[in-house]
Amino acid sequence: MFYMSIFFQYMSQYIKTKLQYRTDLVVEFLSDLMFQGGNLIFILVVFGHTQLLNGWTRDEIIFIYGFFLIPFALFASFFNIWDFNERYIVRGEMDRVLTRPVHSLFQIVLERMELESLLGGITGFIVMGYAASRLDITFHWYDAILFVLFVLGGTFVYAGIFISLASISFWSDARSSIMPMMYNIGNYGRYPVDIYNRIIRYILTWILPFAFVGVYPSAYFLRKTEWYMYSFLTPVMGIVCFTLSLLLWNAGVKRYRGAGN
Repeated sequence: MFYMSIFFQYMSQYIKTKLQYRTDLVVEFLSDLMFQGGNLIFILVVFGHTQLLNGWTRDEIIFIYGFFLIPFALFASFFNIWDFNERYIVRGEMDRVLTRPVHSLFQIVLERMELESLLGGITGFIVMGYAASRLDITFHWYDAILFVLFVLGGTFVYAGIFISLASISFWSDARSSIMPMMYNIGNYGRYPVDIYNRIIRYILTWILPFAFVGVYPSAYFLRKTEWYMYSFLTPVMGIVCFTLSLLLWNAGVKRYRGAGN
């Protein structure tokens, strides 16, 4: 209850701050919308030259992309730690965080919160709805429960990977460009993994499991029965990735010795 209280207080203050600069909020939303629109245009351009992509139709890939946007929006809203190395290790702000009686990762998540990114999830629902209507997908009552589990699983997969990358900074305080590179690799998870070669498919499934953010959970709703096992593994992979990242983070915090002078 203590952590929940702090979380909602942070959210309240964040919303008040953002509402003071409504124009900036609108500009951020429009820029995100343009970026997502650019990705959709790319898909449409690809299917302007072919009817199928290794057996996948245009609307199926659009559905996968729409689903991908929802866990990614949650990740971008609450786990925006791409500049952790620069801000908290190189500049020494981690020293400030560690003086407070709240878990360090929880504090950083709250400080880097960007709730406006949740608007990307709304776009995801719209894209999914469009694709589902064209594919005549029927949903059962329990699909809503599975949808929530799959979205949370995908969010925790993304969060686990990037928290683990941020934790490396505790052992190496040099500036690193690995975060932007990993963001680019993560984009591969919004396309069917069977369009890649076997090595890339293995990496996206078991080493950097970005496929569990988009294509694998979407396969269930698209009734790709041959991939159901991977679909139902999504929440498990989310728990495993996030748990491992917390263990790595806690070990890194114990290793941390301060910024020095």
